[in-house]
Parts: sequence; structure tokens; C-alpha cells
Amino acid sequence: MPTPMESFINEMRDLFLPDEVYIMDGTKEEAIRLAEFAEKFTIDGRVVLKKLNWQKYPNSYHHSSNPNDVARTEHLTFVCTPTQEEAGANNNWLNPDEAKNKMNNLFKGAMKGRTMYVIPFVMGTPKSRYAKNCVQVTDSIYVALSMRVMSRIGKQAIERIGNCSDFFRGIHSIGNVNPDRRFIMHFPQENLVMSFGSGYGGNALLGKKCYSLRISSYLGKQEGWLAEHMIIIGVQAPDDKITYFLGAFPSACGKTNLALLEPVLKGYKVWTLGDDIAWINIGDNGKLYAINPEAGFFGVAPGTGMKTNPVMMKTLKNDKFFPTLFTNTAVNNSDNTPWWEGICDEIPSDLTDWQGRKYSKDLGQPAAHPNSRFTVSIYNCPTLSPEYDNPYGVPISGIIFGGRRKDTIPLVYEAKDWESGVFIASSLGSETTAAATGKIGAVRRDPMAMLPFCGYNMGDYFQHWLNIGKKVKELPKIFMVNWFRKDEDDKFMWPGFRDNSRIIKWMIDIIEGKVDAVESEIGLLPRLDSLDLAGLDIDKEVVEKLLKVNKDDWKKEIEMIEEFYATFGDKIPKELRNYLVELKNRMI
Repeated sequence: MPTPMESFINEMRDLFLPDEVYIMDGTKEEAIRLAEFAEKFTIDGRVVLKKLNWQKYPNSYHHSSNPNDVARTEHLTFVCTPTQEEAGANNNWLNPDEAKNKMNNLFKGAMKGRTMYVIPFVMGTPKSRYAKNCVQVTDSIYVALSMRVMSRIGKQAIERIGNCSDFFRGIHSIGNVNPDRRFIMHFPQENLVMSFGSGYGGNALLGKKCYSLRISSYLGKQEGWLAEHMIIIGVQAPDDKITYFLGAFPSACGKTNLALLEPVLKGYKVWTLGDDIAWINIGDNGKLYAINPEAGFFGVAPGTGMKTNPVMMKTLKNDKFFPTLFTNTAVNNSDNTPWWEGICDEIPSDLTDWQGRKYSKDLGQPAAHPNSRFTVSIYNCPTLSPEYDNPYGVPISGIIFGGRRKDTIPLVYEAKDWESGVFIASSLGSETTAAATGKIGAVRRDPMAMLPFCGYNMGDYFQHWLNIGKKVKELPKIFMVNWFRKDEDDKFMWPGFRDNSRIIKWMIDIIEGKVDAVESEIGLLPRLDSLDLAGLDIDKEVVEKLLKVNKDDWKKEIEMIEEFYATFGDKIPKELRNYLVELKNRMI
């Protein structure tokens, strides 16, 4: 009698009709063997992997994807629940039966002439009760190797799954990488994702956003926990005490830099536990604990350099784990190393761009794709927390939300309580930065930085956050930050980067009751003398502006929040609607 996992593999083999089925064991020897094969294997005339300079970037390979397949395809990503209301206005919806019929027709015989890689994997450390069992099938050797970096795959996963049928099923084929035949379908109630037509990370590494956020956010609602788009860090003070924080930021708001921060303050150190995903559970003692279900970083390359993120650069040059993958970056031919805008000040004279062309400034385009990526093991990180593999996770004392706003939002403030913190997070907004949006500087709402990743109606999601707060005995403090406030000359007033550790220190002092705060219309603001600004060249007047609450700005903000809330109709919890009314009254 086959096990549920064996039955799933047999079902997929009969559907895809591959020439060969290969079940991954997760060993380094296997990864080396697959990488060597990928160096010889071509797709659309491009070798899947090109070996880079191992003296400078150990275990590293370069991968070029199809130019039409370089990012998540939000408009082709669907949540397939029985009713559209369950998916909510935050998701594209398709009827589950219709979605399955569409995908199965695409899947039929799609792996003829190919190998079907079976990837048994665990999200979270295998010894944790919070970890989840998963199996993905794919015909992409690049995906198979990437999943080795991003999760715990192989024998340990097979042993955990055993005869159990309760595991996530991920079904993926790159097809012919046709954007007209590209879909990512999520079935939250069946713990299932079907993906076709893309080899790009978020569309193809189904343990990433698909499972760890969209499916898991739904599971969390059913099981009483939270799956969040958050960093996890531990901040060690001079007395060696470590305070653990979560942090949620929309794109281009310094999320990864904060996760790998080197504090400017003497005696402080940031320990990294995760840069992207946090699963948050209520521990036996009634406190919130967080684990990072991933085992690697899937980071944006452009802008990453020794000046901006030295810890990540050291991570990329570490040799602890095989392999490290660079996707759609340029290649410096003089030393066969990956290159991207922001890695250094000078542009090498002999570059091959991300599309395989000899690079020239005259092309009017960057050498590396703006969304080019690196995939590297978290075990390569020199600041990896000793608690990373703790099966119970780490106890959370503070949750930080942040956005990119030139005005309105102060540098930092604390929510008065859990409910007001949920309101702050539910109305989180950030200004758009890319010209492709057509509206540079427009405020885009991204509640909890989860708008593209919540696998069910976001109004119900807000209620779930409120419900969690009622079950926790010792709630973490909630803070809002804005590193990007500007002056009248459109210049940033706060230096950011390493100096953000000054704000983290204030949060720790608040948590420990060492300082108090000033009550304002929106929350609790720092007293000027409670911020450690020693050695920082900044005027008192500038700090006062950074912390100012402008009622006229907030009246406009409230109007935008009301408009955003209206998209969810009566699903917005009454606690949040009431708080919005109270906030409006305070601005009169």
C-alpha cells in the first residue's frame, strides 16, 4: 500500500508523463551532481547555470531567466476559495473547479522529455512543532537547487511526512515559459498550489510566498497563529540582554538592511533570524514566539554593497553551504564575478549584461535586471542568531512597522495598545518609487506589508490579528517608523542605515520601562532627551520636525484610510472603524 506521499508522486507522474522521476535526498553530493548537470543543460539556448569565480564567491553560479520571466506575476496569481468573498478584494479570485481544470489541461504531458524532480521539504527546523511538511514537484533543475537553499529538503522531510497525508502539495512546471500560459493558483482549503509557465523565484519556489505566506496565512487563521511578511532580529545590548523584534516593511523601505544591521551604537549587536518570513505562535507561557520557516535569503541584488549592507556581502562570499545562485545579474568578465548596480562605484569595462549582451552605457539600461536576485543559505550569514534553529522560536517583545513617507508619519512612535497597533498596521502606506507605476510618490496602502500575500479576505485577517491579541498574556509593544521624512528642500532629514539602531535602542528602553513617552494624537512619541543622538550631526530643530504631528497632513491621511477601508466593505472590524472615528475627532 503506497504512502500518501508515494500516491501523490504517482499521480503527478501520470499527469505530467516525465521521462524520469527523481526524488531529492538533500545531500551536498546530490547538489554538486545536479549543478554540474545544469552547467551542460540548456533551455532556449541558455545554459541553466554558469560557474562563477569560487575564489571570490565560493560555490556560486549564475542563472539567466527568460526575459519575459523576471518577477512575480501578481495579475496572474489567484486565490481559489469556494466564494469570492472569502478571497477578498485583496486577491484575484477564481472558482476552484475552474482553476483546477485550467491547470490540469496545462499540466497534461508537460514533462515529456524532462525529469520530474520531487522535493520533499520542511518549512522550519524539523524538530519544531511549528514546522510544516511539504512536497513540491517541478521540471526545473534551477528550482530544485534553489529549494535546497531555501528550505530543509530530503530525508529529514520524508521521515517527518511518513504515512501522514497532512502535507503541502506544490505542483510546478515551467512549461514553455509563455506569459500567455502562466498562472499561479492557490487553494488554501486544500493546502495546495499549482504553478505553470514561470521559473522565477516567487512563482516557482512554492515554499516561498505561495506557501509560507498565502497558504500559511489561511492555515494560521484556522489554527490560531500568524504567518507574516516580517524580519526577525535579536538586538543585544551592552549588558548582553537580547530583545527580539519583528519588522514589516513594504518594498524599498530598508527591510533587509534592518535584518542585517550593524549598529552604530557601541556595545549593541543585531542577530539575524530572518529577513522575510515569520511564523508567529502563542507559546505555552502565553507569549508570542516567532520562527523563520525559511533556510535562505532570496534577496534583491541591486543596491546591495559593502556600503549599504556589508553583512549580506559577507554572506554571499561565505563558503559554508552549496550552492549560492545569482539570477539575472550582470557578469564581470575580467574576473568572472556577479555584478550589479550598487555593488561598487565603478562600472567594469568588460561586462556581460543580464540578457547575455556585451554591456554598454549607450544601451540606456542597467547591466543587471532591477529585480535580479541572489539565493544564499542563511547559514552563510556571519550574524546568524544562535537561536535560529530553536524549535520553540524566540520570544517577541516588539513589532516594528514602517513605510516610506516624505511627510505625515513621524520618525518613530509607539501604539498605545494592541488594538491601536493593529490599526496602524492595517493602514500602513508607502510612497511608490518606481517610474513604472506612473505615479511616483503616490501612497500605496500595504497593510502589515501583506497586501499581495494574504491568502484570504484582508478584513478577516485584521480581525484575526485582533483575536490573537486577546489570547496573548504578555503582548509585545507595537511601533511605527519612518526613516524617509523630508524637509522643505526635499532632502532626507534622518541619516538612516546604521543610525536606525538609535531608534531601536529607544524601543528597547521603552520595553524595559527605562524611559517614558509623550502622548500625542496618534500615539506615544519619544522625548528628545530619551533618544541617543551622541555623535550624530543633527540639529535639535530637525529632530523636532521628525517627530512632529501635523494635523492637516493627518486629516488627508484619514481620508485616504477611509477610502482604503471602503474597499473591504463591512469586513473591516468595528474596533478599527471606531478607532478611525476617534482619530478623526482628535484632529479637529
